[in-house]
Formats: sequence, structure tokens, C-alpha cells
Amino acid sequence: MANSAGSRKRARQAIKRRARTMALRSMVRTYVKKVNAAIETADYEQAQAAFTQSKPYIDKSVTKGIMHKNAAARIKSRLNTKVVALKG
Repeated sequence: MANSAGSRKRARQAIKRRARTMALRSMVRTYVKKVNAAIETADYEQAQAAFTQSKPYIDKSVTKGIMHKNAAARIKSRLNTKVVALKG
């Protein structure tokens, strides 16, 4: 376990950072699930609205260093493809 004051502080900071990271990651997953649920109902308007609502959270996870930019781009691309397929 941490013995010096600096290492104890680092351990405290790691706990706080992990909580923030897990909260944002969970939020992103929830928004992606909402988009997928809207796609399952085959309602284009609802799916488009859910996708539009989810994009800022996905992008924010990239800027916070929680998700790689290519992973975020892949998720957004796949969701967008599914949403556009509902329209046509």
C-alpha cells in the first residue's frame, strides 16, 4: 500500500479519476443503447434524435481520453449507417 504522502495522494486521485471515467463511459454506453433501441423500433425520427443526442457524449469521451478517436468514429459511423438505413 502507499506509504509516502505523495503516493497516498496519487492513490486518492486515481480513485476519483476512475469514478469519473467509469461514469462517462457508462453514459456513452447508455446513449448508444438508446440509439440501438430506437433503431429496433424502426422509428426513423426517434432514432435520428437519439443519435444526434449521443454524438456529443461520444466526442467528449475522446477529448477526455476515455475512448480512442478511431473507436468513437467507428461507433458513430455504424450507428449512422443503421439510422440512415431506416429512412430508405
